[in-house]
Amino acid sequence: MIAIGADHGGYKLKEEIKKYLDEIGIEFKDFGTNNEERTDYPIYAKLVAEAVSKKECEKGILLCKSGCGMTIVANKFKEVRAGLVKTEEEARFAKADDNINILVLAGRDTKTEDAIKILTDGIELYMPLEGLVNLEEERKRLEVEKLRLEGEVARCEKSPKKRKSEKKVRKKKTE
Repeated sequence: MIAIGADHGGYKLKEEIKKYLDEIGIEFKDFGTNNEERTDYPIYAKLVAEAVSKKECEKGILLCKSGCGMTIVANKFKEVRAGLVKTEEEARFAKADDNINILVLAGRDTKTEDAIKILTDGIELYMPLEGLVNLEEERKRLEVEKLRLEGEVARCEKSPKKRKSEKKVRKKKTE
């Protein structure tokens, strides 16, 4: 199943993509928004990314005005690899080289017919990867992710008392 979500800037294109997915028999879950009223993109990026991260949905599609914000938020979630794609060729590389599992499209710049080409010819979002990923690149990406997580853990392990005492030491040194 594909998770799909958009803010007001991607709403119209999301509705067209849903029609296409229905036509070809692909199951999806719509996480909103349900109209063109102004709303905040992080809400929908979070919902779709959580569904993919928790394996409730295999893949995801996110749409907002530029696609940038959705990509940033979605990539904060474990095991999510969101990529902003504008052409069929970018989609093929994003899938083959980076194994993206959430496709992000710019609602402002992407025509419906281009989005459908990206979905079918470019990324084949609903098809298995079949060994296209460069294993060395994937290994390196996972190493970077591990380092990022270790850094976050190290920051959390510092107690608030230590932080205050460190500030006092710094003040004394500067006096």
